[in-house]
Amino acid sequence: MKLLVINGPNINFLGIREPEIYGSDTYASLLELIAKHARETGVEVEFFQSNHEGAIVDRIQQAYFDKVDGIIVNPAAYTHTSVAILDALKAVSIPTVEVHISKVSDREKFRQISYVSKVAVKKIEGRGFCGYVDAMDFLIEYLKGKENE
Repeated sequence: MKLLVINGPNINFLGIREPEIYGSDTYASLLELIAKHARETGVEVEFFQSNHEGAIVDRIQQAYFDKVDGIIVNPAAYTHTSVAILDALKAVSIPTVEVHISKVSDREKFRQISYVSKVAVKKIEGRGFCGYVDAMDFLIEYLKGKENE
């Protein structure tokens, strides 16, 4: 099973950007946590981070050709603005879990909008880095269920 973890703008600045919201752990420590869980669960995981919407769209499209089984995406600010990312996820039809480190539903009104939620099989928010592990576990079970259909 191959999962792709996509992170959007400013996620590479974890530990620097607004630690009162996102914590003091770094992007590198997030990747280490996910990679460790992938090893423990026997899943292959790839990482991609970009501050550029088009690059994220390109990587989602490439996931189709790479035969990725599931996508975990934190579109960050693009959550609230990107129809292009929504359309790319719809185009590839790869089961996707949307993850947010903070609880976006309790933040500013403009953050209540999520285009990705329209296609995601699950949304996880407010669990910090653990949300990514939760997303992996959910996708593993979800994909196993799909195999048994």
